[in-house]
Amino acid sequence: MQKNNVLTRLMRNQIFIPVAALILLAIFNLIMDPSFFKITLGYNSVGNPVLSGYLITILDYGSELAILAIGMTLVTAASGGQDISVGATIAISGSVVLRVLCGTNSRPETLQAPIIVAFLISCVAAMLFGAFNGVLVAYFKIQPMVATLILFTAGRSIAAWINNNELPIISDPVFGYFGGFIPGIPIPTPFFIAVACMIVIALVLRFTNLGLYTQAVGINENSSKLNGLNPAFIKFLTFVILGLCVAVAALIKVSRISSINYSVIAKDIEMDAILAVALGGNALSGGKFNMAASILGAYVIQFLTTTLYKFNVQSDALPAYKAVVVIILVVMSTPVVRSWLSEAGKKIKGRTSQKAKEVA
Repeated sequence: MQKNNVLTRLMRNQIFIPVAALILLAIFNLIMDPSFFKITLGYNSVGNPVLSGYLITILDYGSELAILAIGMTLVTAASGGQDISVGATIAISGSVVLRVLCGTNSRPETLQAPIIVAFLISCVAAMLFGAFNGVLVAYFKIQPMVATLILFTAGRSIAAWINNNELPIISDPVFGYFGGFIPGIPIPTPFFIAVACMIVIALVLRFTNLGLYTQAVGINENSSKLNGLNPAFIKFLTFVILGLCVAVAALIKVSRISSINYSVIAKDIEMDAILAVALGGNALSGGKFNMAASILGAYVIQFLTTTLYKFNVQSDALPAYKAVVVIILVVMSTPVVRSWLSEAGKKIKGRTSQKAKEVA
């Protein structure tokens, strides 16, 4: 009886879904190929120690997705919709970074500006585009997916225009540290950047009312207005915060190759970010959210992606597999299915109690 109660409470916890998915993926890989969990210490081309293995890959690429999941969670909670332009905005922000660092020469021998200056300018640019989306959603009342479709369509062309359709290349090795490894530290730098972002958002949610206000607006916009909140501004603010997250992810993306490919960079990453939010048990219709579950969901999505690559699934087929996951999550989160599961749980609990009484 007590075990059933513990299991019921565990299943009702929002973080149960990503944890269960993580365990299932881990068991699958353990059965199919235990070497999936092997981690080796080697050296890169310049002789610095680096860790390698599928788990390190998950930690590396999952970190940039976790950063995006932070902003996407807030946008989803407040607006009840999703931003599908984050991939294109990453292209814009990354293009801005390279433009500032390269200046008028797409192949500079030395950086034309400090990296921190280029990053801050790209943050401003990404936040401005986030503000553009926020204005359309919050003040013009356009559905988020429709509003962000504008940048989804035009963003990569804007990114190419920023650098005159050229492909800048940065030769300074320091720039590569942000998407690679810091000399002497074998763990990928993106993981440390993601941890810093997690700490910042945790402090913001802990010492400000951002989380409370965001959930209040997402649950009932009219009621939140009657309680003195400004729903439009809160929605606008979440899009700006997502823009900042996009800028951080863009720095990591362009740093990995010290260049940019406008049509390929961050392709379909918006789907992964939305899926991370859904996998975290957050309602895609807005309202209450769990940031830790979304972040864990991001790493689970990368775990799934890496697993599919491990078993030679073609990149073109990856969206199809992820679409199946989306369908399952959306169906499981519908009121009809939740009600049915709740009723089934009550029946099982009732039968267990009856058997316990008969035994007694």
